[in-house]
Amino acid sequence: MNVNAAPSKSQKTPAPHDVPQQMSGRAESASAKPASPASPAPAPKRPTAAQAIKLAESQVGTSEDGNGETKFADWYSSTGRAKETVQRDGGSIGEYKDAAWCSMFISWIGDKLGFNDQMGFDAWTVAHAKWFEEQGRWGDKPKPGAIVFYNWGGSKSIDDIEHVGMVVKDEGDGTIKTVEGNTDNSVMNRERSEDQVVGYGYPDYAN
Repeated sequence: MNVNAAPSKSQKTPAPHDVPQQMSGRAESASAKPASPASPAPAPKRPTAAQAIKLAESQVGTSEDGNGETKFADWYSSTGRAKETVQRDGGSIGEYKDAAWCSMFISWIGDKLGFNDQMGFDAWTVAHAKWFEEQGRWGDKPKPGAIVFYNWGGSKSIDDIEHVGMVVKDEGDGTIKTVEGNTDNSVMNRERSEDQVVGYGYPDYAN
């Protein structure tokens, strides 16, 4: 199974069904009022970029255990998405437990925010980036909350992506401040050169 990360260790709900109202079996009186239709469920509230960054940075210091496992990989292994990506990539779900987990960290953030439809849901950095590209939300500008994909040798090819994190701030001097999982086996803030960036995926955050 191909999952990629930092040099230290190198990735719908079904629509509600309408429930027919049961007839009572007797005529309503002329004064009876028709039942009000049920109100539609409110749409999930989109998080802001600041909320996503706050959640990601709240995990700084979380590290692998002695077996190289994290709560992020444990969570991913328990999801239906893990079954889908194993079918796509091969291997077994158990292999996610101690695999490179930078992309699983980003997916975990999306899940906690109820935002995987915008942040992606994958264990493989290349597939994660291609998903953003397919959604038409891929570019080269660092923005707070953007998902940033790297190649340490400076390649700009999505197929060469090795690691992923989240942009905290564009420093304006050719570097970005980020928060990343699986960097020195932990969640950490980093300062990265834009020369190492392949591209950015842009979730549709609330303003």
